[in-house]
Amino acid sequence: MRIHIVKRENCSLLQKCGLYVGAVLIALVLGGVLLLSIGVDPIAYYTEMFTMGTIGNRIAYKTFMNYLKDFVPLVLTSVALSLAFKMRFWNIGGEGQFIMGAIATAWVAIKLGGVLPTAVVLILMCLAAMVAAGLYGLLVAALKVKFGTNETLLTLMLNYVALYVLTYLLETKAAWNFFLEPTALRPVPQSFDNVVSFPSIPLGGKFALNICVILALAVGALIYVYLKYTKQGYEIAVVGDSAGTARYAGMKVNRIVLRTVFLSACLVGLAAAFKVGTVGTISTTITNDVGWTGIIVAWLSQLNTGVIFVVSALICVLHTGSVEAAASFSRVDSSFANMLQGVILFLILAADFFIRFRVVITKKGDRNHG
Repeated sequence: MRIHIVKRENCSLLQKCGLYVGAVLIALVLGGVLLLSIGVDPIAYYTEMFTMGTIGNRIAYKTFMNYLKDFVPLVLTSVALSLAFKMRFWNIGGEGQFIMGAIATAWVAIKLGGVLPTAVVLILMCLAAMVAAGLYGLLVAALKVKFGTNETLLTLMLNYVALYVLTYLLETKAAWNFFLEPTALRPVPQSFDNVVSFPSIPLGGKFALNICVILALAVGALIYVYLKYTKQGYEIAVVGDSAGTARYAGMKVNRIVLRTVFLSACLVGLAAAFKVGTVGTISTTITNDVGWTGIIVAWLSQLNTGVIFVVSALICVLHTGSVEAAASFSRVDSSFANMLQGVILFLILAADFFIRFRVVITKKGDRNHG
């Protein structure tokens, strides 16, 4: 008996959806088995997690508002990374670019907050974050096109450089360091939420929708149009398929790489501006690991801009819901969502394999296996 891996000629949309849904269900079953092994009712836990503890909760609006604070930076970072990934430029530097954007945002907010009109300061915060993050990403792209360096290693290492810079700024008590509260005896990040922050729109009761949610949706729509209906978006697709073909067609590949990576990093910086401008301070945990999670979201979404919004929403439900569920189920740590997310990713990748290929088992001597 022989086992052959054969490329699948076609796979219907229904089959694809069935495989992906099946992968998620299997992951939930495996998570349920783990919950049962520690004496936790999986149905009760999943109910609490997927509803984010909002059932019967008088302050459920706060949970949903916190959920949106996590959703906005994650979805923007995921969309940003997908731009570079479509071009087969492996931008693993979302964390570092986010941090550089956060530092630039805080710098503008602290220096100009209360000096200029709030609307002007908010725009400058976004622009500063986009430029800082964009240049940080552009550095790697320039080295890539000039010297052929490995962008995966460079962006990975620059993540830690940015983190060390932020740590230095938040732990160095000195007269020049305006990022810290000047009156505090120990290093405490300066808060500026009472000076400048992104406004929220009241939608009835105590719930208010932060304007960053609307802006994130608008950016997502613009990126979708950019990729699907513009010459630049078409060039990204061609370079991603084959850089050699793009050069043969007369495209300036190096310029396309530089432009796209800069745009990718700029969007990560914008995500940082939205996050910092909403929470009103910076910290060494300001990224909330969106640079890493964004990679997972982008691949789970098959680099589809619209699907990224759906997957980001579900991933945020896992994280926010697990924190809420941990308050009710003391035996389960809030990091359970990370484990479940990893299992889902692994099984989605397995499903993707079976979408692309099929396994053919033939008897020995049977040559008809194609």
